[in-house]
Amino acid sequence: MSILASTAAQAVELAQELNPEEAKANAAASGAGMAYGLAAIGPGIGIGYLVGQAVQAMARQPESAGQVQTTMFLGIAFTEALALIGFVVFILLKFA
Repeated sequence: MSILASTAAQAVELAQELNPEEAKANAAASGAGMAYGLAAIGPGIGIGYLVGQAVQAMARQPESAGQVQTTMFLGIAFTEALALIGFVVFILLKFA
């Protein structure tokens, strides 16, 4: 937590030295990076849970492994789409 506080203090000092336009660009970059970081947490947890449950299902019923694996890959694709949407929002916040 102290690292975050010291980083915030450094950002405030830097913002005081910058002109308003540079400060706005700095705040936009920081906000966009934080937004993408938060957007990547959910899909990361979701994919980890999905793969873990799929492996458990395949271990319990090996004869249905093909169907479980296909469903797992579809779930991973849909969950990863959330991270890609977060990346698009990051780019929009950074350059718009």
